Amino acid sequence: MAESSPWNGQFSRFDLVARMGDRPPSIVQVGEVPIGAGFVVMAGPCAVESERQILETAEFVASAGARFLRGGAYKPRSSPYSFQGLGIEGLKLLRKARERTGLYIITEVMSESDVELIAEFADVMQVGTRSMENYALLQKLGGCGRPVLLKRGMTARLDELMHSAQVIAEHGNSQIIFCERGIRTFETATRNTFDIAAVPILKTVSHLPVIVDPSHAAGVRSLVPILACAGAVVGADGLLVEVHPSPEKALSDGVQSLNFAEFAAMMRDLQRYVSLDFSRPEAAEVKQLQLLVVGGNA
Repeated sequence: MAESSPWNGQFSRFDLVARMGDRPPSIVQVGEVPIGAGFVVMAGPCAVESERQILETAEFVASAGARFLRGGAYKPRSSPYSFQGLGIEGLKLLRKARERTGLYIITEVMSESDVELIAEFADVMQVGTRSMENYALLQKLGGCGRPVLLKRGMTARLDELMHSAQVIAEHGNSQIIFCERGIRTFETATRNTFDIAAVPILKTVSHLPVIVDPSHAAGVRSLVPILACAGAVVGADGLLVEVHPSPEKALSDGVQSLNFAEFAAMMRDLQRYVSLDFSRPEAAEVKQLQLLVVGGNA
């Protein structure tokens, strides 16, 4: 870490993930998409609910410039009576969506016993906020052969997040992406408090890429595009956002999910701050889509 850093020594013990000396930022390569070299959008529903839902969403977010489809096949929920996901059937639907759209798949893994199964379907393995300190899971992910998106625990300090990344790296996997998704504070106006400073701090003290999840940070649909743009402004490498064809009917997190029109508008607004890749054939019609869905000038 550079001597001018005000955090000298605080993060250096995490030597595999800290930025030591002149080490450049790392790029996590997922197929043709480099995470850490440009702005990458990962979008989709909180949970895979049906074939129609996930395929419609995949096709739309791909046309609007997303490169990854997010969707939970296994869902950790606060209540055992809430929708828990479709399991293996959800994974199969995600694979079908990838085959149809070319999007890469990111989905959550909750247990070390599920790592090998989910790695057969996912391009990126997501560690949710409740699992950030599940060290048995993190150790298993060290040998999974897939990049890992590591979400910050809802009450975790940044050094604790770095510690969890170090565990994954110590067990053989350096392909790690940090995700700032808001932390729990005394504020109740939002679901969590978006720690905007976490992005530039992590990019200073670590060589790993950092993305933001404004959906879980806000918990309020109208705030999601604003926080997404804020993340882009402070240097995030990408975005993980919840999108659903009919949020009011969603089985999980509908209140914070964007509908298609809102997602298209957000992608249009993001272009003021970052460069989005519309070079793929399936994304070539995004301008017409934005005009059609949003009804404005794209």
